Order: sequence, then C-alpha cells, then structure tokens
Amino acid sequence: MTDKAAARKSAFAARKAAFAAGQGQAAELLADVLAAHAGKRLAGYMAMRTEIDPTAAMAAHAGPVGVPVILGPGQALKFREWSPGCTMVPGEFGAAIPAEGAWIEPEVLIVPLLSFDARGYRLGYGGGFYDRTLEGLRARGPVLALGFAFDAQEVDEVPTEPTDQRLDAIVTESGIRRF
Repeated sequence: MTDKAAARKSAFAARKAAFAAGQGQAAELLADVLAAHAGKRLAGYMAMRTEIDPTAAMAAHAGPVGVPVILGPGQALKFREWSPGCTMVPGEFGAAIPAEGAWIEPEVLIVPLLSFDARGYRLGYGGGFYDRTLEGLRARGPVLALGFAFDAQEVDEVPTEPTDQRLDAIVTESGIRRF
C-alpha cells in the first residue's frame, strides 16, 4: 500500500468519527472568513458522505458561488454557478451539481479534504482534481484556497508529491489557521 493510500484509509476513519460528533461552529467561522471576500467569485462543494458541510456559508456569501463539475479524468475542475434551491443532478462520483447555470472562475475556493497538516498540505481522494485546478487558477492570478475540515482530520504530515498544491488557510470547528 502506498503512503497516500494508507493515509487515506486512516483519514476516512478519523473524519467519520468527527462527523458523528457534529461540526460545531465551523460553518459560522467559514462564513466569517468569506465575509472578507464579499463580491468575489467563490467555489464551494456539495458535501458527500462524512465531509464537513459548507453550504450554509456558501449560501450566505455576497457574490457568485459555484460548485465543482468533473469533466473527466486528468482534467481540472470547472465550476457551475449554484444558489440555494437550484435544481441539482448527480455528477461524477455521486456529487450533486447544478442542472444548468453559467460557468464561473473562482477567486476563492473552499476545498474538501481527507486530512491536512500544519504546512498547509491536504490529502484528497487521489484524482488530483483540486491540485490541477489550483495550479491552473494560480497561473492566471491570485486565488485563495481554504481547506474546510474537522480538527480531527489534522495529521502530523501529509504525504506529498511535487504536483500537490498547498492551502492558504484552513477553517475547522475550533478556528482558522493561515499557512
């Protein structure tokens, strides 16, 4: 088993336990962070399984909001405009996506993850979608990548590769950490 595969197995278990305990004040803290970015294009995500849920903060954002659409393996994500109550359909891997809407290029991304470390690295599901997306967006201009997770998802060190993109900050139920 590779380092990342072993780390993912452990991270899924830690996140599942944290999810069962509830997300506490995490959504309010995320909304507070996003308030400083009012008017900017935001990309969030639709929580699946035991992911911490950012939709309350996304709904409160003063500006356009999108959610990721997977176009295919090895490609960067695109983001379709989302609003509370819009018609959603199943996308790749079961993630809900808006049935229709404009494409937006985010300036701020809320990034899901399995685990994170104090250096700002995250462990995702292994498809590289967010790493490719962040690399492309950052090549075109400034982008803020905000991890959103439970405290229990922090690990000593996430196994990394040269293509892994660091987060700029992470929001958990206990606060905000900037990297």
